[in-house]
Amino acid sequence: MRNQGSIAFAVWGALALGLAGSSVAGAAERTGNLFISNEKSNNILVLEPKTLKIIKDLKVSRRPRDMHFNSDHTKLYVACGDDDVVDVIDVQKLEVTGHIPTGSSPETFALDEKRRRLYVSNEEGSSLSVIDLDKEITMLEVPTGAEPEGVYVHEDGKSVYVTSEVGDLVHKVDPEAGAVIQDVVVGTRPRRFAATADGKELWVTTELSGEVWIIDRDKFEASGKIEFLPPGMRKSDVTPVGITMTRDGKTAFVTLGHASHIAFVDVATRKVLTYILVGKRAWGITLSKDEKTLYVANGLGDDMTVVDVASRKALTSVPAGRIPWGVVIDE
Repeated sequence: MRNQGSIAFAVWGALALGLAGSSVAGAAERTGNLFISNEKSNNILVLEPKTLKIIKDLKVSRRPRDMHFNSDHTKLYVACGDDDVVDVIDVQKLEVTGHIPTGSSPETFALDEKRRRLYVSNEEGSSLSVIDLDKEITMLEVPTGAEPEGVYVHEDGKSVYVTSEVGDLVHKVDPEAGAVIQDVVVGTRPRRFAATADGKELWVTTELSGEVWIIDRDKFEASGKIEFLPPGMRKSDVTPVGITMTRDGKTAFVTLGHASHIAFVDVATRKVLTYILVGKRAWGITLSKDEKTLYVANGLGDDMTVVDVASRKALTSVPAGRIPWGVVIDE
């Protein structure tokens, strides 16, 4: 029989191991770092969240654009349009660890970890790639309208929505059949999606008509649109691209491209609440987890603007690489 000293030592050892494991797990938790993809300098800049200082200039495949973390934030996936791959980045090591082949000129994508799939829009290939995430091979190539961009996966995984910039369409794709099963005509040059918190609507930015179109997801038809015109701007300058929403679904934030503003929108009334001046060709946008801060990638300003949500003010802008496309946060 083991004596009490041995038992106590074993218990202490187990606790010590447990604490050590917790420490390691804690170290692997969210860093809060910002990741900015830059189309022309072919890099991801990693910024420390409080000081906004660059802590890593990470070289990736050519023309990095859309980015998504996996669920535990150990990996960051990056669509690289000129090399026809999605790069895989180790978030802790800040190193590129793999390249997943796609179709021609991948721009945006959706990550479905439950079904272990990537859905990638191929801008020049006019197709949606359905990629096995584990085998890293293309299972299906679904033809779409010309220049597909935005991709959104239905919660049940049975439908994938894709915008066609040239076709002025939103496609509803059956990923199992590998075919477009329904279309909705929207404004000119549709770009990206956001879904309302109740799941009833998809909001779609339409760049060249200066609008956001709203799609009823059950009926799969357009149910309204929102127009934008910041004070002192020409209508032709208003080119909405990026969009995100608060978790409660009450407020949407839309980048207005060449108008150099973002719009705060009341989702229930579909009314613009205010416009905030940011940088040149504001495109990519993300909202911090606590929903206090917006980060905006300004493509022609080669910088990123930080916006305080409560005061509705731009706080600062910091340099990025050449033609920043988007920004995500490890939190």
